[in-house]
Amino acid sequence: MATFVDRVTLHLRAGHGGHGCVSVRREKFKPLAGPDGGNGGDGGDIVLVADPQVTTLLGYHRAPHRSSDNGQPGMGDHRAGTTGGELELPVPVGTVVTSADGEVLADLAHPGMRIVVAEGGQGGLGNAALSNQKRRAPGFALLGTPGFEGDVTLELKTVADVALVGFPSAGKSSLVAAMSAARPKIADYPFTTLHPNLGVVESGQTRYTIADVPGLIEGASEGKGLGLEFLRHVERCSALLHVIDCATLEPGRDPVSDLKVILAELAAYPVPEGQTPLLERQQLVALNKVDVPEALELAEFVREEIEGMGFRVFEISTIAHRGLRELSFALADIVERDRAAKAVEAEPERIVLRPKAIDDAGFRIKVEGSHEGPVYRILGAKPERWVAQTDFRNDEAVGYLADRLAKIGIEEALLKAGAVAGATVVIGPGAGIVFDWEPTIASAAELVGNRGTDPRLDRNVRRTTAERREQYHERMDAKQAARDALGVERDAGMWTDDEGFEVQRYDEGKDA
Repeated sequence: MATFVDRVTLHLRAGHGGHGCVSVRREKFKPLAGPDGGNGGDGGDIVLVADPQVTTLLGYHRAPHRSSDNGQPGMGDHRAGTTGGELELPVPVGTVVTSADGEVLADLAHPGMRIVVAEGGQGGLGNAALSNQKRRAPGFALLGTPGFEGDVTLELKTVADVALVGFPSAGKSSLVAAMSAARPKIADYPFTTLHPNLGVVESGQTRYTIADVPGLIEGASEGKGLGLEFLRHVERCSALLHVIDCATLEPGRDPVSDLKVILAELAAYPVPEGQTPLLERQQLVALNKVDVPEALELAEFVREEIEGMGFRVFEISTIAHRGLRELSFALADIVERDRAAKAVEAEPERIVLRPKAIDDAGFRIKVEGSHEGPVYRILGAKPERWVAQTDFRNDEAVGYLADRLAKIGIEEALLKAGAVAGATVVIGPGAGIVFDWEPTIASAAELVGNRGTDPRLDRNVRRTTAERREQYHERMDAKQAARDALGVERDAGMWTDDEGFEVQRYDEGKDA
């Protein structure tokens, strides 16, 4: 069963945004008092945090599927939905985060560094937030957008100052145990170490970390052994310490040939762009196991030849603790000088503001061919998000989407791209939303009039005294005009009353 994992793929699902609410406020004597639908809550994000207390990715190897909470839908009475809880995933310091496309998203090289790897969906607006003076009674709300769903790869690259490299059973784990408080597994058979071991060393006022890499063998760059698989853990080191076994009994091996094999394998390892190749870093050689008389004699014999190759050589014994103090201070000196050089070279990160281009419409139109003719695909963050927020079962919501698309100039862009009436238009990648374009309609408002109005919510229905007086006089004048017209028709003999009696005018009766 795996006990150490330094590479894992996470399957993430961030929380979806909650839908907005469609609601109308109801009060006594005021059954329709205006929209009061609340907004939906945002979905929860998934965040990676560099935690010094975490040393392996084993937990994510066993449970790679992680998800955050969804946002809750909005409610009436202007009540917004609850925001989904953020999910924090602690990872070891030195974890490199890579997208499914191979793009490096972040290098969590320092404790406390954070990155949002899966962004939660945006909550939809309720009809109260969509109302304005022209749209006083929206009969629709926006839907919540889905959160990120996809994979990211975590790759652990141990943050160590000094890396110990060498053949299997050369004594690297024993050296870590002798120089620090670490207690790695030590045995007398090859490939005892199956994962890098870290140890903290204090030499005077300097404190640094050392890490041993599982044994390199000849052909590691071609996939043999374990060493090349774990060389990523030494990419950040300041110095390399070659641990050479001077007491090996294997035929055909000697300290010089072992060193040349290790150098060849290190040269074949490609480091990331911008980093110093492994062989160009400070390197020391430790001739180990000199507590054995034959090994001491061999170390003294090859020392001059190795120094002639440009290496500083130390004769050590992890059992007798011989030469460890000198080696420790030599490594501390290299680490201090490297840290000082990096501090001088480090410049504060410049904040670059890149304003939006004047001619950037926020979308682009891609013409694609098909057996039925050209297809015009609209790609862009805004139109794709707007489509995801639209409830296509609601005609008013579809009209609102048409108005939003028209405002950012999609109609004109389609005309410039060569689209004609009835052309197939797709919004978004993949299947997207497909519709037949009708260029004669500049806005859906031409079909539905003043969308978002409701005569039941008309606020100014009460007449003023002057309006009532004017309307009264208009009615009286209309009645008098009607009576005069009837009198003219009667005098002309066009009609009489049904009973045979002549209708007497008011002025004639007065004279009598």
